[in-house]
This record gives sequence, C-alpha cells and structure tokens, in this order.
Amino acid sequence: MNYQPSSHDFVVENREQKTFFVNREVFVSADVLEREQRAVFDHCWIYVGHASELKNPGDFKTRPVAGRPIIFCRDREGAVHALINCCRHRGALVCREREGNARQFYCMYHGWTYHPDGRLKSVPGADAYGAAFDTGEMGLVAVPRLEAYRDFYFANFDRDAVDLGSYLGGAKEYIDLVVDQSPSGKMQIVSGTQEYDIRANWKLLVENSVDDYHLISTHSTWLNYMRNSGVNVTPPKGELLPTRGFGRDLGNGHLTTDNPNYRGRPVARWISVYGEDAKADIDAIRNELVSRLGSARAARVADTNRNLCIFPNLVINDGSSVTVRHFYPIAPDRMHVTAWALGPVEETEAQRARRLHAFLTFYGPGGFATPDDVAALEAAQLGFAAWREVPWSDLSRGMAKAPDQQLATDEGHLRVFWRKWSELMGARV
Repeated sequence: MNYQPSSHDFVVENREQKTFFVNREVFVSADVLEREQRAVFDHCWIYVGHASELKNPGDFKTRPVAGRPIIFCRDREGAVHALINCCRHRGALVCREREGNARQFYCMYHGWTYHPDGRLKSVPGADAYGAAFDTGEMGLVAVPRLEAYRDFYFANFDRDAVDLGSYLGGAKEYIDLVVDQSPSGKMQIVSGTQEYDIRANWKLLVENSVDDYHLISTHSTWLNYMRNSGVNVTPPKGELLPTRGFGRDLGNGHLTTDNPNYRGRPVARWISVYGEDAKADIDAIRNELVSRLGSARAARVADTNRNLCIFPNLVINDGSSVTVRHFYPIAPDRMHVTAWALGPVEETEAQRARRLHAFLTFYGPGGFATPDDVAALEAAQLGFAAWREVPWSDLSRGMAKAPDQQLATDEGHLRVFWRKWSELMGARV
C-alpha cells in the first residue's frame, strides 16, 4: 500500500489508485462506539417495528431503540406511539413485559400510572405535590420523531432531521418490492422472534449482510445442499456465483444487492426444493402477481432477490424468504440481533409453512447460513486483537469498474456504508 495514513484516519480512499481501506480500530474501540452512538444513532432514522405487530388498540412491544428502552404501542384510538419506557418520577421502567395488551402502564416502584398514549393517568398521594406540579406535563416522553413508510416505523432522536421519506431515498423502491408481494399491499410480521448475540462489532454484520463475495466459501454447505436437491448452482465460466447480481447505492448510506434468483422464492418462483405438490400453488401466486402488477413488475418481484441495508442497522433480506433483521451494539465486540419473518397477510397455511421453512433453513440462527456468518464475524473480531500490527481492512474490490458495473461480489456497495459512516463520524476520507 503506497499511502501511509495517519493514526487518526478511519477510512482511507484513494480514487486514483483505486484503493479503499478501513482502520480496524473502529471495530475494537470503546471511544469509537461512544462517538457512533452520538453521531450516528442519535441522528439517523432507526427502525422501531412494523404496524402489524400492534394489531389491536392497547397492544404493545418493548424493545431497545438506539440504546433507549422503548414502548412501541397502539393507543385506544388506534394511533401508534413510541414512548420512552422511563417513569417521569424516578426513572424506573413502567412496562417490564416484552409484549401484551394493556389498558395502562404501571410503574412498580411508586405506582405512577400512564395511559397507552403516554399521558399521566394517576399519582398516589398527588396532593403532597405543590401547585407547580402539572400532571399534563408529566406523561411518558415520546421519541422526538416517529414516522412510517409502508407500515415500517422508524424513530429519530434528532428533531431537526429530514423526514423519513427523504431519508430513505432509493431504499423505498426496494421496500415497495417487498410489500408488492401482498395482493392488498399489507405485509405482517409472523409470530415469533429470533434473538441472539454475536461476539463481533455491529458494522461487520452490515458488511456481511450485503457481501456476496463470501457466499462460495462461507456457505459451501448450503450450496452443496442446493446442488444435491437438484438446483443448478454451478457458476457460468468466469463467474463466482450462479447468477450475475449487482450492488446498488441507494443514497444516504443505504445499499442493496440486486440479484437474479436461483434459490427459489415462496413468492413466486418454484424450485425442486419445494416439492412437486407446491408447484401449482406457487404458479397461482405468480399468476396473481402478473394480473395485478403486469409481467415485468411481477418478474421483478418474483425472480430477483435483494439484501437491503437501511443505514445504519436495519437489513431486509428479500430472498428465499423475507427477513427483517435489526441489530445494535452493546459493546465494541458484541451486538444484539433481533430478526422476524415477514409475509403477506393473505398467505394460506401451506404458503406460510413454505415461507417459514425457507426462513429457518437459511436465515435462522440454526440454519445453513447464519451460524456460518456468525462464525466468520467472530473470527474476524478475534483477529482484530492485532489491529495495531495489522491495522487495515481492504475494501477495494471492484474499484476499477464503472459504478454501474459493481457486482454483488464486489465491494462498491460496502463502500457506500463506510462513506456515510465516515461522513457522520467526521473522519477524513
């Protein structure tokens, strides 16, 4: 490497030499993580949940969002809220259950009670407070901004941030490709949640989620399974993968892979893995897509797959099934991952079973792909213990190509993430 960066450089790009390097300190430093939490997570739109998780008035889910405890809930009038799960009196959680339906939220510490829309309902011994005590000002604090696109809700802790639609930019097209799988335009989170920790830095999962370069080596067992099931996974001469997909820059740090599909899709591309008895049903799904969307759009929905990364930490895998995967750092070398399956509300029991089988077989923490990915990321994190002696990760693959020729096996779309990250962190590029 001809360029010798200073120790203060996190990302070093040399467009003339076609090189792009990331300093491995960013994967191990507690100081970097603290800066990320303020510069990235406090100013970007962060995924909260899907509207289908709150089917009825009073439904709620509690989960961390950008490091804060949040109640994602629907009030008695049907409006959706994201409330900070922190009592206004002495700070205890007011809702300690993971999910449920509630007429009120009750703080077990001193008994303050709140309506599902966050308004303060009652205070034991309220007459002990002075005239300045205003119950109307003492409700649960809502996140500063809460907006939705196609039933995907996001929060932003920066009141001055751009609106969600502008922030998502080109990512909206790929969310639409997911939602268009439903005849009514309504998708739902399938009951059940996958949760697991990975002993690695959160940014490694961003890279991994859109890195098709690792498929042939890391997921060789999966490829062998597909081959033994009668699916053609032999790459054409000169190619790494069976299909020639591309990486896409969607603006604002969002990125995706965009691939012709060889793995089959419950909506709506049959392969032998699904069995002959499923062929007629999957053909019927495809016919509905063609009738509703036209043949070109139907082919786009049914015959291509995408791994969409919405900056900074949401991935929607639209492949052999649809997975919504959210992750957040809990230490420089550890992240918590939460994943859900997503499907059309109209699916039959048999269609849902195929979707969940595909979801668990490939994306699940006990499936073909995820354990391999976790092992690879944790191996990388262990290697980063030598970041002072071996300080640089090389993300230069494909830089000599034109931007519209960056393959999914190149790293052009990974560089999209790193440029945005570096911009927000104030590092030099």
